[in-house]
Amino acid sequence: MSKLLTAMFVSMVAFSNLAVAAIDETIRYKETIEVNAPADKVWAKIGNFGDMSWHPAIAKTAITSGKADEAGATRVLTTQDGGAINEVLINYDAAGMTLKYEITESVLPVREYGATLKVEAAGEGKSIVTWRSMFKRKDPANPGAKGQDDEAAKAAISGIFKSGLENIKKISE
Repeated sequence: MSKLLTAMFVSMVAFSNLAVAAIDETIRYKETIEVNAPADKVWAKIGNFGDMSWHPAIAKTAITSGKADEAGATRVLTTQDGGAINEVLINYDAAGMTLKYEITESVLPVREYGATLKVEAAGEGKSIVTWRSMFKRKDPANPGAKGQDDEAAKAAISGIFKSGLENIKKISE
């Protein structure tokens, strides 16, 4: 009987830990695109934290505090449909053509979102743009509410990354 109770207790603890892990699972997402343009030309189009006009989903970018090329700067992105995304610049490296930012408040179905946008030379007259992020779904319940679950979070970020990268290619080549 004692062994049975021990096994039941161990099972309960193990399953409760699995449920907690599922609630707080971090999602990683990455997209890259090759652009037939030099890296410095591409960076000149997308490397300004104060101007995200290169992304087709963004209607307006406004720096709300700090300087656009200094860590700690904040911005509000207004989407084409009027939604707001508040972000803070974590790191800006012009020489390394990299910027890291976090979303602090958003209409997107994500939370605890951090991302890096990087441009690298890829041979003569070519570059690679990499956009990577880590985030959790908006609804921490298990499973998340429809529209705020893992599937919705991944779909939103995937759509944002793909449309943004495709437009970078279009405006840079």
